[in-house]
Amino acid sequence: MTVTLADVAARAQVSPATVSRVLNGNYPVAASTRERVLKAVDDLDYVLNGPASALAAATSDLVGILVNDIADPFFGIMAGAIQSEIGGPGGRAGGERLAVVCNTGGSPERELTYLTLLQRQRAAAVVLTGGAMEDAAHQAAVAAKLRKLAEAGTRVVLCGRPPAPDTGAIALTFDNRGGGRELTDHLIGLGHRRLGYIAGPEERTTTRHRLEGHRAALAAHGIEEDPRWAVHGRYDRQSGYEATLELLRRDPSLTAVVAANDSVALGACAALRDSGLRIPDDVSVAGFDDLPFSIDAVPALTTVRLPLAEAGARAGRIAMGREEAPPGGIATVRGELMVRGSSGGPRK
Repeated sequence: MTVTLADVAARAQVSPATVSRVLNGNYPVAASTRERVLKAVDDLDYVLNGPASALAAATSDLVGILVNDIADPFFGIMAGAIQSEIGGPGGRAGGERLAVVCNTGGSPERELTYLTLLQRQRAAAVVLTGGAMEDAAHQAAVAAKLRKLAEAGTRVVLCGRPPAPDTGAIALTFDNRGGGRELTDHLIGLGHRRLGYIAGPEERTTTRHRLEGHRAALAAHGIEEDPRWAVHGRYDRQSGYEATLELLRRDPSLTAVVAANDSVALGACAALRDSGLRIPDDVSVAGFDDLPFSIDAVPALTTVRLPLAEAGARAGRIAMGREEAPPGGIATVRGELMVRGSSGGPRK
């Protein structure tokens, strides 16, 4: 049932005129009253009336793209590819859509806030990129927001995210487990038996899935993982540098380092060089994603290539209704192992 301005007023125990003043910001309202009204708006999931042009249709010309960190090439590549596909017929301003990139900074609160704002603006489509938070309460809150968006006519696409059942969202999910396993299988095949792993933040699904693939490869080859061999950190170069020094401190005999992504792998390479170790003669290094700089690293990074631009473009087409959704609303995007100079067999 549609929530009205009168419902918000009743919940906040104020007049409809006061609610209107708070939402329009065109009249001074006591701070305590304003907070009460905004809380009622959030509690009831009230959708604000957008501009007059949006009222003539179920949705507006706005498309929201949620990213964790726009400065990270992983997200920048996908956001750019999504945006390249959102123009064309369907919009009321020369057929164009307005793309808004929402940078959450990894904050679950910001993620929910952006979804609420896009709902209120009657967004034509919303694309969420990258891994999801490993928190049951947050996942339930996000699922509720996605259902609200879908029910209002917004197309919702998850790109590089696990599926969100019963929300109406289409999912293009990356095979992070399979890629993680293939990468570690390659290193074990070269003769490595003491492999350090630099994982991403513990609360991210991408982190867990890639680490599960790594551990599955170890188990398949009968290698018992030493608790000292895994360190969690951020998905950035500095984290890779610090984590590698910690891994070397814990076990100087490691012959390979597997990084959560390519940025982390670059930090690992720097730490190894600063420690007087050669890559791959003394220690092999592997990354994940095959970001543009990976091939230009010295030596070039062995990594798993995820087709980020292709997946983003497909997500954009689906969001715009120009490509059919995959059967069952879910498609798995697989990576490709790229073997380069940063990996080799351990010294005898």
